[in-house]
Amino acid sequence: MAAFSKIKALLPSLSQSEEKLANYLLTSPGALRDLSSQKLATTVGVSQSTVVKFAQKLKYKGYPALKLAILEDIKNLQTDHQKLHGSISVDDDYEIMSSKLLQSKIAVLNQTKNLNDRYALLDAVNLLEKANRVLITGLGGSALVGKDFSFKLQKLGITAISEIDGHAQLAIASTLGKQDLVFALSESGATREVVNVVNEARANDTPVISVTKFGDTPVSIHAKVRLYSVAEEAATRISSILARTAQELVIDMLFISLMQKSSSRRSLLEKSRDVVSQFRNH
Repeated sequence: MAAFSKIKALLPSLSQSEEKLANYLLTSPGALRDLSSQKLATTVGVSQSTVVKFAQKLKYKGYPALKLAILEDIKNLQTDHQKLHGSISVDDDYEIMSSKLLQSKIAVLNQTKNLNDRYALLDAVNLLEKANRVLITGLGGSALVGKDFSFKLQKLGITAISEIDGHAQLAIASTLGKQDLVFALSESGATREVVNVVNEARANDTPVISVTKFGDTPVSIHAKVRLYSVAEEAATRISSILARTAQELVIDMLFISLMQKSSSRRSLLEKSRDVVSQFRNH
């Protein structure tokens, strides 16, 4: 459901007319089947140019592409609702709780996959391959994902640094240069400590790969490559779980892509596995 995810992510930053349009699309998406861009504009009370520009802001070529994406979202949403209704409550037993959690994770994974352009993923892989050092920045749950990613990159022979403390991340960022890389993880795209690291990287001409919610954020706005992750806003009690699920998909796609591109990196990974296996067998 990439279209709905994009609209929800952009809501706080929209103009008044764009917000009217966004709310209509979220509350009455089925009406689009019979509406041209002009009719939609008239129905909502905005200009036709607002409709077109809004579609482009969501990274669609125009209104027809946005309309198609929303109708596809409706179909997927109806399928999901046939499988499961409602969010997790304290009264749910094991079967209901686990089923709801599983479906929430599947939905977040599908949305995250659909938000990310394959060319952006390839650009990110190229930057990771060429970097002398990779600083991974993030706090809380994002820091845990970042630590996982650093382990994965190190197994491929890539020098990756992941520190939990925001001050340590900033200090390391100050030592980076043009040949290094910052990999910034922030679900909101506005985590203060991550923004500081990104700003320091920018001052040192260090390229940045961002993984944030969709749209322009303080973390992503100056990134050389933007990748996106999704977490279900409604499920507040498990939002951090779903955020990590989405972020893990992004780093795993990068990890696998790096392996696919390089036989030498695959050999390094096999070597690390053999070393650990020998240690365990002693």
